[in-house]
Amino acid sequence: MLALIYTGTTGAGHTLAALSLKKALEKAGHQAIIIDAFEENSDLLNRIVSKGYQRLVDYLPYLYKFLYKEFDFESKSTEAVLAQSARLLKEDLLSDIETYNPNLIISTHPIITNILGRLKDKKEFSKPILSFITDYIIHDVYLKDSINAYVVGSEYTKQTMLDRGVNQDIIFPYGIPIRDEFKNNYLKEEDKNSFHILLMAGSLGSRQLKKAFKAIIKANSNLKITVVCGKNEHLKEVVEHISQNVQDNIEVNVIGFTDKISELMESADIIVTKPGGLTSTEAISKNIPIIIPYTYPGQEEENAKYLEESGLAIIVDNIKDLTGLIDDLANNPELIKKMSKAMKNTAESFSIDKTVELCEKLAS
Repeated sequence: MLALIYTGTTGAGHTLAALSLKKALEKAGHQAIIIDAFEENSDLLNRIVSKGYQRLVDYLPYLYKFLYKEFDFESKSTEAVLAQSARLLKEDLLSDIETYNPNLIISTHPIITNILGRLKDKKEFSKPILSFITDYIIHDVYLKDSINAYVVGSEYTKQTMLDRGVNQDIIFPYGIPIRDEFKNNYLKEEDKNSFHILLMAGSLGSRQLKKAFKAIIKANSNLKITVVCGKNEHLKEVVEHISQNVQDNIEVNVIGFTDKISELMESADIIVTKPGGLTSTEAISKNIPIIIPYTYPGQEEENAKYLEESGLAIIVDNIKDLTGLIDDLANNPELIKKMSKAMKNTAESFSIDKTVELCEKLAS
């Protein structure tokens, strides 16, 4: 079987999911090719979708939130934008399909799913399409009649699709594909002397991480704080400067980009981060409770709602409230254990093996 996997760079989650799926398929003896549909095929769409997304959520979050909601229900204006996007990518996508002649086409990005669905609706190709929903609440852009199957991150996600009339027979709650190192959770040795916090900004960075760090270091509990700043060197320098004056009860380790996130999660009691679909799934697999003091508008707000309602996370409405919450959690290990247990129960439904079997079935 040859699978053609389309992704798009709006944050790292879509691409990492594609890479994890490619690895799983190859491990099972299949071939998989990943294509970033925006970067490789359309400079215009790459600027608008990939780079434009980052600028909007950083500098005009309320406009992004408006657009996210506007595109969640079909209108003449949203239809025109998506139809034009399909026209821009049509020639390249059809060329890919003709060149590689895949048994299965896979998408990990909503806009690409929409475009592939449009082309298939118009009989431009007949290959089966599998779409991965990389957030926890469905968005209308994903939904096209000719998509053969959807893999989603939870039963909750499946229900949001059923509520919109999607056939239950094509929805499979097997979990968002994650890297192998996140699939095993080991019992860590409990540190009686300190409470370990993993603080992350996410792949696109976050202006709010500095505020969160300042709130956390005001806590009275004995803390170990690992701060991951990613490729944001300026943020790393700022946090390092602030950490020079922390109280004696606080130990801080500031790092930049790292491929050791799994190990860092393994040693932490909680993770403080924004609720991207992939990061959240990785934390659930590691059974590490999530504290959410900041979100990007749109899908991350909805992810946060799902996570909190499911007992997997706590949303902090005001970053300053992190101080008291950290002390409460450090002194309430039973709450941590309760949340970890809920995460373990949720993670039991994740199955990359079932996902590979679904791919094989669709391709046959």
